[in-house]
Amino acid sequence: MTASAAGFAARFGLRWPIVQAPMAGGPTTPELIIAVGAAGGLGSLGAALMPPSEIRAAAAAIRSRANTPFAINLFVLPPANPEPGVVARANERLVRLHTEVGLPPPSVPANWGASLEHQIDAVLDVAPPVVSTHFGPPPPRLVAGCRARGISIFATATTADEAAHLEDCGIDAVVAQGAEAGGHRGSFLASAEAPAIGTIALVPSIVDRVRIPVIAAGGIMDGRGIRAALALGASAVQMGTAFLACPEAGTHPLHKAALATADGTMVTRGVTGRHARGLRNRLLETLDADAEAAPDYPIQNVLSAVLRTAAARGGRDDLMAMWAGQGHRLTRSEPARDLVARWVAEAGLRGA
Repeated sequence: MTASAAGFAARFGLRWPIVQAPMAGGPTTPELIIAVGAAGGLGSLGAALMPPSEIRAAAAAIRSRANTPFAINLFVLPPANPEPGVVARANERLVRLHTEVGLPPPSVPANWGASLEHQIDAVLDVAPPVVSTHFGPPPPRLVAGCRARGISIFATATTADEAAHLEDCGIDAVVAQGAEAGGHRGSFLASAEAPAIGTIALVPSIVDRVRIPVIAAGGIMDGRGIRAALALGASAVQMGTAFLACPEAGTHPLHKAALATADGTMVTRGVTGRHARGLRNRLLETLDADAEAAPDYPIQNVLSAVLRTAAARGGRDDLMAMWAGQGHRLTRSEPARDLVARWVAEAGLRGA
């Protein structure tokens, strides 16, 4: 293990410099977080879609069964306040697919998801060892609250400029998210439409730009990827897709099965209103056809969620959004603890 990786592990109370990515919407269960922690890594709760009560319940469930560090992740985005016409036009584009799965025409939801301010209250109440943010730096109130409680802060960057900005905001480590990564692209200064930078180019550019630890993310699926990321100067790796097929993950069974058979991945903003990489299927291709007309996240995300939920319940994987990175064919259906042990051996890591 490199000196920077050993230092990262020691600083954050880990045995290994491996972070399980915070995958919102179900995959990151308390069981997965506990298993990763037991293996010596850092488990992360993807809380972006959770109301405060669920954040508190999940943190309590983790702590009731484990005494290992864990992280809670939030999306940093302005509150939704869409014009009625924007919502109506977005719903019109979903009518045909609703009809196909036996749903009534799309309607206007009662709300647009959990309030970030209320989520911050919950996170500060439960005070996890680490808080991480996506789509931008942590708000000042979150930074102040974390500092007062001794909570470390991670945040995602997709360019060296974003990483430098995050460092100026006072975070403790930056996640360098390469283009290969599954799920939502965390761009906030750079245009998400611009060509994304791959992990192998992004990591050293950020390592050379900032003084804080860099966590490499995107396309890292096994010990080979871990070894390469550390050689590029990363202090740790963040792995998401690699955990999707674990029995502890809350990934839908059809999603797990598709990881080994899907015809690659694609990036689109048509499903949620933010650019995200998922397994290529009919839903992503259909909504990508007029993706630029989709309203921003969380509006499009909430509107399309009714269809996606119905598809999952009805066994229609062609109309599910199955977020995954480009390395999805390398997933293994093994317990998380076994996977971490396998990767550590493959990477030739040695504990302190």
